[in-house]
Amino acid sequence: MFQTFEDRSEREKGPERLRALRAAMGAQGLQGWLVPRADMFRGEYVAPCDERLAWLTGFTGSAGFAAIAPTRAGVFVDGRYRTQLRAQVDTAAFTPLNWPEVKPGDWLREALPEGGRVGFDPWLHTPVEIEELEQALEGSSVRLVPTDNLIDRLWHDRPPRPAAPVEDYPTDLAGRSAEEKCRLIAAALQESGQSAAVLTLPDSISWLLNIRGADIPRVPVVQAFAIIDATGAVQLFTDPAKGATLPEGRVAQIAEWDEFLPALIRLGGTARLDPATAPLAVLHALEDAGIGVARQDDPCLLPKACKTEAEIAGARTAHQRDGAAVVSFLAWFDSAAASGTLTEIDVVKRLESCRRATGALRDISFDTIAGSGPHGAIVHYRVTHASNRRLQPGELLLLDSGGQYRDGTTDITRTLPIGRAPQDRGLRRAYTRVLQGMIALARARWPRGLAGRDLDPLARAPLWRDGLDYDHGTGHGVGHYLSVHEGPQRISRTGTVPLAPGMILSDEPGHYREGKYGIRIENLLVVREAVLPENADRREMLEFETLTLAPIDTRLLLPELLTKEERDWLNSYHARVLEELAPLLPPPERNWLARACAPLPCAAV
Repeated sequence: MFQTFEDRSEREKGPERLRALRAAMGAQGLQGWLVPRADMFRGEYVAPCDERLAWLTGFTGSAGFAAIAPTRAGVFVDGRYRTQLRAQVDTAAFTPLNWPEVKPGDWLREALPEGGRVGFDPWLHTPVEIEELEQALEGSSVRLVPTDNLIDRLWHDRPPRPAAPVEDYPTDLAGRSAEEKCRLIAAALQESGQSAAVLTLPDSISWLLNIRGADIPRVPVVQAFAIIDATGAVQLFTDPAKGATLPEGRVAQIAEWDEFLPALIRLGGTARLDPATAPLAVLHALEDAGIGVARQDDPCLLPKACKTEAEIAGARTAHQRDGAAVVSFLAWFDSAAASGTLTEIDVVKRLESCRRATGALRDISFDTIAGSGPHGAIVHYRVTHASNRRLQPGELLLLDSGGQYRDGTTDITRTLPIGRAPQDRGLRRAYTRVLQGMIALARARWPRGLAGRDLDPLARAPLWRDGLDYDHGTGHGVGHYLSVHEGPQRISRTGTVPLAPGMILSDEPGHYREGKYGIRIENLLVVREAVLPENADRREMLEFETLTLAPIDTRLLLPELLTKEERDWLNSYHARVLEELAPLLPPPERNWLARACAPLPCAAV
């Protein structure tokens, strides 16, 4: 099994560790300390040695941060993690805080004494983060102070840094050689008059050099920093024991971690650095050495996000394979769910075994979310032996999962009735509204230049009509055998990057009732040039192609709420699912799929 079920939260140790941290703060002359979830690579998943927030508080979610004051300790999370946070931390020691509604600057002003000094590790925060916090503290006497990491001093059994082997990624799957990519980035640097770019995101570096790794679970990247100059030569800084083999002539050297800072101060000209993703310590090193800094986005972000034709073809194949595995699971689940004997762990194990049976699974793309009944309302629920719940007939199962294959990364969510579908009209109405929002986004066509925030309301509008909404984005970018959560593209209120052909995004509206159930339906989409009708304006338009292939459960629908266009879309999608997946399945599962994809009858006139 890739997924394990131990409870990694050490909730009971939080108060003792908090006291030790405050003692260390006092010895350093600090009245506050910031504890981010992030590591210096800024990825969603972190290595065990970088799980500082979990070590201190017990909270194991993939986003959040803590701010420690002399008598208060706040843990800030967004709407995805609020239920999970309250369950995992000792709320007598740590106060759950709703971010972004509660601003860290306001909280620090109130929690710290006059002249309070707040320490932070500059390797774990970006320039943008610290500058925004400093602006929020303007007019107060609270000051931010970069210092060594106090958590690392206290964490005596901290795991070692990972050093997994590096593997080459085939050019035929990538669609571009590493040499081509390096030339592309070098040309961008030359055009901007920049001598080099400092790269600190492992997925950018892994994409650029056509390499993959296993330093952290679920995301096949190589943890490394790199410098690429305007000639296209690259210096890679990582553990040489990983055995990186890189294209001849493209890499000046493979160097130890401790050679990174000396290499920075040897740079001439102007170096490009992404202030939203790079550690503040890197910016300080460049500025202290008198190196000119161009604060711009990581130059790999957009080329990586806009997939090549080879990557899109691979994604289609991966989704076919993954869809057949999901159908195998769904057919099994449909016959077994009503028994009352299954648990959430049983569900996770069976789904992973179906994916493993393809013979192509390299890893799951994230820990499977299998939330039954009230656990479905925990947006990023991860089942453990302690939380494992028996599935109750008449409830819902929210199942969000994905696979990492060499030819693509998948992510799919389905909401399933456990046994007989519940007849609660409020629940079924909400399920229908979620599906209508998902269909509205999948059917969208828009002028080139619009960003994710412009499309986000399409998925929410059906829910808004009923006074409903959800506290997470509608869609995230997806990498190609890289991170299942990839920027800069996103469909959310904060999605400002224009969508472009080749970008892969999720489409996943939802609805959650704490203590009762969760509903989410998710497919992956790829942006493409729109096929326009004959009478269309002469302007560039874009649309989505749906990649995910698996039936959407229709037993929870109120069909009378669907418009003709929505009904037609669903029937057409199911016809495609049946056509593409049926040849990959044995007869019993093929027969089940035919029933699951049966068209909805025409609405009564």
